[in-house]
Amino acid sequence: MQQSKKTFNKPTLTKILFAFTLLNLGYELAQANKTEKADRIDQYIGRYADYGKFNGSILVADNGQVIYKKGFGMANMEWDIANQTDTKFRIASITKQFTAMLIMQLVAESKLELHKPISTYLPDYPKKNAERITIHHLLTHTSGTPMFDDFLNYRDIERDRYKPEELLNIFAHADLKFTPGEKYAYSNEGYNILGVIIEKISNKSYQQALQDKIFTPLKMHNSGYDVNHIILKKRASGYTKGYVRNQYFNVNYIDMSIPYSAGSIYSTVEDLFIWDQSLYTDILLPKKFRDLLFGKYIPAPRRHYGYGWFNGPMQIGTSNKEAEINIHGGGINGFRTLITRIPATKSTIIILSNLESAPVYEMTNSILGILNDKPYNPKISIAYTMVDLVEKHGIQEAHEYYQKVNDTYGYYTDVNEINIAAYGFLHADKIKEAEFLFKLNIQAFPDSFISYDSYGELLLMLGKKSQALENYKKSIELNANNRNALRILKELSEK
Repeated sequence: MQQSKKTFNKPTLTKILFAFTLLNLGYELAQANKTEKADRIDQYIGRYADYGKFNGSILVADNGQVIYKKGFGMANMEWDIANQTDTKFRIASITKQFTAMLIMQLVAESKLELHKPISTYLPDYPKKNAERITIHHLLTHTSGTPMFDDFLNYRDIERDRYKPEELLNIFAHADLKFTPGEKYAYSNEGYNILGVIIEKISNKSYQQALQDKIFTPLKMHNSGYDVNHIILKKRASGYTKGYVRNQYFNVNYIDMSIPYSAGSIYSTVEDLFIWDQSLYTDILLPKKFRDLLFGKYIPAPRRHYGYGWFNGPMQIGTSNKEAEINIHGGGINGFRTLITRIPATKSTIIILSNLESAPVYEMTNSILGILNDKPYNPKISIAYTMVDLVEKHGIQEAHEYYQKVNDTYGYYTDVNEINIAAYGFLHADKIKEAEFLFKLNIQAFPDSFISYDSYGELLLMLGKKSQALENYKKSIELNANNRNALRILKELSEK
């Protein structure tokens, strides 16, 4: 029997073609929108790089798809090696979310219990503390565990290599700062304790546990536990910035055994995106345990703290809208990092910088505005342009330019930025240039105590005591709690 052939009449075919046209148009519009967002992000971040405020790599994903990734500046300034999207950065405290994952994997395997005292797992830890602290306390920074700085100068130990147990011995016997669970107090030391627990229960080093339980399953081939003496290809060097725009310095050496499970991982923006996307799946952890990572257990600055994540709202650009996010930053000698997840849209902003002063939160906030088609601050501080103009063309031309473009043409004026620029000249013994910017700051911010305090310091250096006193008194009028001005006035009155 011959099968009948299905035919479409003309109206039906027209509808199908029209539907395909709409779908295609929608796809093209979506792609155009992604391209436009990527271009806006590139222009925005490019200005930070041009003005020496950002050096590093960025990846931005919208609805689970990467729309922008790029490296800026140098991974190694001495050899002129550029940052790329596969450059390896020390991610500092972003490490904590990986430590939290390892802990939760052990919980899911019934090898740990969140609310049992850590004496259950660390029998040699001083019982006066171990019987009061739980794993939940450590994960949420509510254990009351004292910090290294309570006992010693951090610089006294940062150059030496320590075993994990040796790190714990620095603070383990000391009294807790408060009753566990009472309040939030960020603690690297608490996460170091978690690292030792991971090693005890898994019978692996923290480094090996990371590799076996996270990096290998996710194929994060450019991530690992940072060890100083190992040759690691594409590892970025860390830098700090001087007061003058293009003045950079190598940072103090730190042995990466010190931050340990609180901050010793290196990674790339590409690998961290793999990590981000895995947190929507059961690859590493079943959902009922994974959800615990993003709980709101204790109030913390700006948001609540979960397990290795700050969770809560973030302003979208400069709008009055907010997005619910999971976020964590990191800072260590020469590096500043931030990862921000927006679960509702599966969007991600990952910023890794080998310049420790990079304004990663400010950048993230504006990128969030771009992703959501909301207003954001696209301007750059005029202070950086002023420094260039003063150095290249002199004070008079710089002043004329300031009068012409102040708060326009993509610039904003910030009292702290101008103040830092002025001190840059002061520290370089360029007194006239410093005085110009200090006075300009008073002109721009006549109600800021900072402006008068800083100018008073310069005047005192120049021996202009009476003028300096006037500025310090004005500073106190604007801020009665300005301790620096109060101290100097007292010292001068006693002479």
